[in-house]
Formats: sequence, structure tokens, C-alpha cells
Amino acid sequence: MTKRDAIFPAGRQALYEINRYSAAIRSGDLLFVSGQVGSREDGSPEPVFETQVELAFANLAAVLKAAGATLDDIVDVTTFHTDPQKQFGAVSAVRSRIFPQAPYPNWTAVGVNWLAGFDFEIKVIARLPQAA
Repeated sequence: MTKRDAIFPAGRQALYEINRYSAAIRSGDLLFVSGQVGSREDGSPEPVFETQVELAFANLAAVLKAAGATLDDIVDVTTFHTDPQKQFGAVSAVRSRIFPQAPYPNWTAVGVNWLAGFDFEIKVIARLPQAA
């Protein structure tokens, strides 16, 4: 059985311990990142939707960095939206900046009615770069 290692971004492990989950799990050369939201440093939701999306991607990037990966290593994305039709434009704009050219990662968007005070959440699977 492949060993699992928990990954936490610097300075935010307490937020994960409160809710009893890992920011990411490394298993072999795959990294499974838990849903990242647009939270402020104290864990509270960012009220401006566009900024919330930007923060979610920044928090995602911090988790990837803690594992030695980048946004370019993402192969699969799942996003959760409280109002997909209304939010699509803002998410699409950030998505286009983060992934400006093909090949794009797989992407599944899901409409939900509750995200613990947030309006957007992103979880990913990344393939970790080979150690030099």
C-alpha cells in the first residue's frame, strides 16, 4: 500500500486542525488537494466574490507549493459554486489567467447550495514533479 503524507501550507495548519482534515494528501506521485476557499488569514470568508475566487486560487497555490508543486501540475479540477450562472464570468476570468493555454486540466463545475459561508470552492488532483 502506498504511504499517505499530509501536506499543510505554512501558517494555516491550525485552521485544518480545527476542522479535522488535511489540506492535501500525497500518495505516490499524486497530490489530492482538499477544497480550497477564499478565506482570509483568520479563516473567515472574503465577502467580495471576485476576491474570494482569487484567494481560493492563492490558497490552492500555497498548498501546492508546500508539496513542491505548482498550478501547472494540476491534472483535474472540481469547483463548487453557490450560483453558477451568476458567478461563471468571474470564475472564467480567473481561470483564463491561471490556465492561459492548452493543455488545460480536466474541469468539473458543480452547483451547490451551501459552502459554509463561502460561494466558491476548488479542489484538485495534481501530479507531483519528479525529484531531480
